[in-house]
Amino acid sequence: MFREGIRRHGCYLTVRALRPSPSIAPFKDAARKTEESRLSPAKIGISISTKVSKRAVVRNRLKRQIAAALQKLLPKLSPGWRLVVIVKPTAAEQECVNQQFLQELEQLLAQIEVFNGHS
Repeated sequence: MFREGIRRHGCYLTVRALRPSPSIAPFKDAARKTEESRLSPAKIGISISTKVSKRAVVRNRLKRQIAAALQKLLPKLSPGWRLVVIVKPTAAEQECVNQQFLQELEQLLAQIEVFNGHS
């Protein structure tokens, strides 16, 4: 992911993404199955370093906020993508709210073209 993936930076977050690779296993009824249904759902990870905050309480709160923002965007994501959301230290300093995370995540994911229909 880190060598071949796509990287986009925001004020509070960095998103790394790896495009989906089509599955190799053939299906019995290939005519019924579409390319999208063969792909697994998007896999998402959230990474928060101790550089963001030394306190685990702060890091866990940020992780929960980002997970809540991602939950709202999950239906829009194309299947098969692998995403890693990396939190920058500015997120802990600025006391971000969920709306800021949601807005920035939506902007970064749109730049990477992860959404269904790339909107």
